[in-house]
Amino acid sequence: MAKSDAPLRWDRKMQQRLARGEAAALGELYDRFASLVHGLAHRVLGEERAADRITRDVFAYVWEHPDAYDPRQGPLRTWVATLAHRLAVQRLRATETAALARSGTGTTEELEARVRHASVAARADYIVQSMPAPLRAALELAYFQRRDYRQTAVDLGVTEDEARRRLRLGLQLLSTARDAASPGAPGAPPGYGGAA
Repeated sequence: MAKSDAPLRWDRKMQQRLARGEAAALGELYDRFASLVHGLAHRVLGEERAADRITRDVFAYVWEHPDAYDPRQGPLRTWVATLAHRLAVQRLRATETAALARSGTGTTEELEARVRHASVAARADYIVQSMPAPLRAALELAYFQRRDYRQTAVDLGVTEDEARRRLRLGLQLLSTARDAASPGAPGAPPGYGGAA
């Protein structure tokens, strides 16, 4: 069996266990993905309590609808993250719309721009967390420590060409955050991407 099949096998088994109503499976899933879900929700909403509610809602949905996950569409991690993102964006849109209606200041375009910004930021965080460690390390050196590709190569102990390759790949992955957060983004499987 190929190495990449192992996570998908775990995903399928987890789905089957959830469908059988195994509470231990939900606990295991929660232990594995709660920080991811909470982090995405917090990034979109900017509030601890709101992120807690989204986390609870995501795992309640997964428990009640384990068959909503389709392993052919991608990993369980991606499905759970997309669900968290979608619910957080819906909550943000609802609270911002209510605030706009109460205050009467601002426009729906400004509201949508705030929602889009939060959505893209959360998607970018997810992409960075999910990318292979060598790409993430190169991006962190370049972005947070302001290293160019030559300095990054020295810090990572790789050739300059390899450092450039890692930075280019990491930036290409990161650039998809904006596209995937747009409604009707091409290439996103139904139910696995785009804004809510």
